[in-house]
Amino acid sequence: MPVIRSSEAVTHEIHGARFVSYATPLTGSKELCAWRGEIPAGTKAPAHTVNREEIFHLLDGELLITLDDETCRVTAGDTLIINPGATLSVENPTDRTAISWVTTSIGLEATLADGTVITPPWAN
Repeated sequence: MPVIRSSEAVTHEIHGARFVSYATPLTGSKELCAWRGEIPAGTKAPAHTVNREEIFHLLDGELLITLDDETCRVTAGDTLIINPGATLSVENPTDRTAISWVTTSIGLEATLADGTVITPPWAN
């Protein structure tokens, strides 16, 4: 039985946020990836368009999420469904770190506004 201990999770940092990956092909997952996101106070991640569906669940804190052209405030316990092709930006306007849990399928890519494609190692 594959059990990924928190001490074995791999941490990546990009655009001011920390991604702690648990379920990936390297840990034995065949179809899905899952990670904990830590979005520090004052962080505003760049808008990016995703090629896979993401389920984004906020465990702790509060964020401003812009999905396509609609912005909403999400709080702990809220879940967003981000469809392929949607453009997402995440901002933490508060004074404390927000914690999220994200699940998606293997092969996620994020395209920034300038056309740069990011293939996150925690999702592949």
